[in-house]
Amino acid sequence: MKPNRTTAGPVTLALLLAAQPVAAHTLSSVSSGLAHPFLGIDHVLAMLAVGLWAVQLGGSALWKVPLAFVFTLLIGAWIGMTGVPVPYVEALIALSVLVLGLAIGLHWRLGPLLASLTVASFALFHGYAHGSELPLAAAPLTYCAGFAVATVVLHALGAATGYLLFARVHPALVRIGGMGLAGSGLLLFMGL
Repeated sequence: MKPNRTTAGPVTLALLLAAQPVAAHTLSSVSSGLAHPFLGIDHVLAMLAVGLWAVQLGGSALWKVPLAFVFTLLIGAWIGMTGVPVPYVEALIALSVLVLGLAIGLHWRLGPLLASLTVASFALFHGYAHGSELPLAAAPLTYCAGFAVATVVLHALGAATGYLLFARVHPALVRIGGMGLAGSGLLLFMGL
């Protein structure tokens, strides 16, 4: 059948109306994913700490450490979406804030590989929490893309803060901030 003026309008309208729920579903999934890391102070603090520690370590750790976190976060999300039970997730997330705060506060000078493995071990549980809390109406891929972007933003904010404190003000302030993070992690852990 060859399209003509009488069929082109209704067909175009039908296609546009059919595309609306898909576009709304995708946008909703991305926005849910973007919001999720900001909904828990434990996630925010840990992700800021990753960026801060990466700046403190310097060199290739500046990109390797956050990249390891994001990559492992997505693996953890996939595990969470499958419904595999993982015990002590909230405790390990709180512990991540404590340990990362100590790493900064005590100025642990780990190499990029060991620092990446450290943050990746915690990212698995952060990702699991994100994945297991996937909203029913969300599309998994766009939801994951949303929280991955939010995580990168939080890492960048932590790195920018670290850079400003470390390079522009005084390096000791980074360590003081790390001890504050460690204290927050301890409070989160005790509050479970």
